[in-house]
Amino acid sequence: MREIAPRRFRAQIGLYYDDFEVGDVYEHRPGRTITDADNTQFSLLTMNYHPLHCDAHFASQTEFGKMLVNSGLTIAIVLGMTVPEVSGQAIANLGFQDIKLLAPVFSGDTIYAESEVLAKRPSKSRPGQGIVTVRTKGLRQDGVVFMTFERSALIRSRADAEANPTNY
Repeated sequence: MREIAPRRFRAQIGLYYDDFEVGDVYEHRPGRTITDADNTQFSLLTMNYHPLHCDAHFASQTEFGKMLVNSGLTIAIVLGMTVPEVSGQAIANLGFQDIKLLAPVFSGDTIYAESEVLAKRPSKSRPGQGIVTVRTKGLRQDGVVFMTFERSALIRSRADAEANPTNY
């Protein structure tokens, strides 16, 4: 929160470049319970008609015995969970590396995320900004890590934010 007038505060999303330290781990909350409707709508919206995501009868005959949650949906949710801490002050995502899908997610699972800061450095071309790299894990309610990925983002410093304020 930042005070914008006496006794009036504006909520802030995201950390500034200055706030990140290599080795810090952020547990992103709240979790998100995935529903059949989430899975079906996302799969159809993105034109992913694989029957494992939208045909319960077909899925019941596979090794999983039921429909799998579309991995595109789980990636999107886990990434979204990281925004309040990791990229709310980002100018741009710079890249994603090593996306690994390690275990299935099913309707009814609640997923959580946590991110570890792997590296940070000042931008060479953009004074007052820096590049932060994190490794994010997606975890099911039973503690099983179902996904990992690394991402780098260009994030403004506190001084840059004060010199160039936004209205959000």
